[in-house]
Amino acid sequence: MRGGGTGWIPRRQCLEVLSRVILNRESLTVALADETRDLPVREAAWTRALAYAAVRWYIRLEAMVEGMLERPLKPRDAVIRVLLCQGLAEIFHFGTPDHAAVRETAELARTVQRPGAVGLVNALLRRALREREELSAVMDRSPTSRYACPSWLIAGIRDAFPEQWEAVLRESTEPAPMTLRVNLSRISREELLERLTQQGLAAEPHPLVPSALTLAEPMDVDAVPGFAEGLVSVQDAAAQWAAPLLAPRAGERVLDACAAPGGKTGHLLECAGGELDLLALDVDGGRLGRVRDNLRRLGYPARMWIGDLADPEAWWDGEPFDAILLDAPCSATGVIRRHPDIKLLRRPGDIADLATRQRSLLTAAWDLLKPGGRLLYATCSLLRAENEAVVTAWLAGKPDARAAEIDFPGGIDREVGRAIALGTSGMDGFYYALLERRV
Repeated sequence: MRGGGTGWIPRRQCLEVLSRVILNRESLTVALADETRDLPVREAAWTRALAYAAVRWYIRLEAMVEGMLERPLKPRDAVIRVLLCQGLAEIFHFGTPDHAAVRETAELARTVQRPGAVGLVNALLRRALREREELSAVMDRSPTSRYACPSWLIAGIRDAFPEQWEAVLRESTEPAPMTLRVNLSRISREELLERLTQQGLAAEPHPLVPSALTLAEPMDVDAVPGFAEGLVSVQDAAAQWAAPLLAPRAGERVLDACAAPGGKTGHLLECAGGELDLLALDVDGGRLGRVRDNLRRLGYPARMWIGDLADPEAWWDGEPFDAILLDAPCSATGVIRRHPDIKLLRRPGDIADLATRQRSLLTAAWDLLKPGGRLLYATCSLLRAENEAVVTAWLAGKPDARAAEIDFPGGIDREVGRAIALGTSGMDGFYYALLERRV
């Protein structure tokens, strides 16, 4: 194997990851898990960091490559385009010493059977170093390349947040914070903060969410004081509004309709001191195993079932629920900081398909709710088409349903429900609508 330096293996593995995401349209999470499984901890961390930087900025980097090429690359050389973007990510967004970024990236061309491209990669990256400021200025002219976001998604975000759209897009290019949810039924936020401080860990109480603490630096979750004891979980502050909004009461029969990975399931139980008849349902048995692990760590009981909410005959016992949480499958554009491949893998047509699925799940969940019961519809989407548009259209055909008023700090009122813009006090983007069934 050619090349050298301590970053050779991480760069090679990063190219494998990026090729799978960009050329094969695979999930960044899955590709990273596969390609870093056998790496030492330090090299795995480097691979992940570089891959995230490259994917987060890929649309901008690709536009930069196209602008510098004298003639387009042939289709069979698509991997060289990916490699060039990886090298530019090191130069512009990773802080690698310039000579190392150029030399090591150029040598990687040999590993993909493109030795003739070594000179091209070397020349383009050296040009990028010479013209760094000019290239950045050109990329900043267009919102698409300025924020490394597809134009269709920018339009949707601008429609949903006409006053905050640029702030949302700026936030989408930043890494997400690591936020903890304190199990307030067992320990106060102040007590947990003291435990963190004693361990030399810096954290701040979230200004809007009473159960949330934001760590100054991300860390291995298993090393978080109180995690193994069930005193604390990792959950974005915006997601921590779901359980309080549904407000489960001790003794109620509750359905978490799309439960995996179980963060909100655990929070529902925490809010009622574990005294719920709760069913955690998910169509994915593997992901439901994560719910089981979460609840075991928290020490709360719940029934779990592999099943599709849209097919209740396969799992429902016929007894209606007092409360239902429908954390609906969505575009996940509100968590784009955590999953930047969304910008590359989602397509405009996906949104209409998702909205159709969301309406059908709302109908299915509603049929399981008792009169006087309540249903919380939630998404981590920024787009109106998956949020208030879905709920408003659905309500028009449901005379026994009414939208309850909800309020929480940092939210933005919608025609129905309330939204959180990505980046508000560091939070992910979310949407909530609380629906009540008339008696």
